Amino acid sequence: MTSIKIEHVVHEKCRIGESPVWEEKEETLLFVDITGQKVCRWNPKTNQVVSVSVDAPIGSVALRKSGGYVVALGTRFASLNWEDHSTSTIATVDEDKPNNRFNDGKVDPQGRFFAGTMSQEIRPAVVERNQGSLFTLFANHSVVKNFDQVDISNGLDWSLDHKTFFYIDSLSYAVDAFDYDVNTAKISNRRHLYKLEKDEGIPDGMCTDAEGKLWVACYSGGRVIRIDPETGKRIQTVKFPVDNTTSCCFGGKDYSEMYVTTATNGMDEAKLAQQPQAGGIFKITGLGVNGIPPYSFAG
Repeated sequence: MTSIKIEHVVHEKCRIGESPVWEEKEETLLFVDITGQKVCRWNPKTNQVVSVSVDAPIGSVALRKSGGYVVALGTRFASLNWEDHSTSTIATVDEDKPNNRFNDGKVDPQGRFFAGTMSQEIRPAVVERNQGSLFTLFANHSVVKNFDQVDISNGLDWSLDHKTFFYIDSLSYAVDAFDYDVNTAKISNRRHLYKLEKDEGIPDGMCTDAEGKLWVACYSGGRVIRIDPETGKRIQTVKFPVDNTTSCCFGGKDYSEMYVTTATNGMDEAKLAQQPQAGGIFKITGLGVNGIPPYSFAG
């Protein structure tokens, strides 16, 4: 058994670091700073971070088959051209809810971009309840609302056989599962898969590994937990030197490294002094399991 090693590799001070995505072609890590309103790309070889500022809070970024990226920006799905730093709107949601913004998003195995909304935070993890929805952006740029009454739409991923969709509404303190029809992108039969324990914090971003297990970053819990979706049991906990762990993805050679984003949002000076690495990104090696490559938006 290899021993687990945790390194602080990206020294950004993100307000809310989120949506890490490994870009295999470039061998870089994409991520966003939601309220810092920027998309960032870190090159592990040069240790440089290049960022693009955007005009609204940015919930998530994903790869795009045709080049560039797709983003969930404010209440818009948009494309991002990395070369000239421009964004162009694909579709707008929640037009009747001016206080809403997109949060986490991810592309499904057929190249559709799923992303959910929430109301702007009053303070960290405190929001106007039931204001969010989960949306799907299809390759033809049509949008479907899957359901509403969401508090904080968060982590999402799919089972290896593509028959189950996993989803987190943070303030339910649970990871949910749905039946998934990969041909139509329809979800049904929602059920709780795992309920977080008191000390585990608030479930945030999530990813799947090559064994089909789920990894969930726990905001204010300073940890990432591994859950077996077959049994609904937690099987591993990895703790961090910062409280606000926000999301996770696999990357690096053979997807054998895990990258974990964090946040400084809501931390006072005393707390920041205690946790000087807050807002940065951590790399975990030695987990003994690999991830799977991210899917790219087909539109």
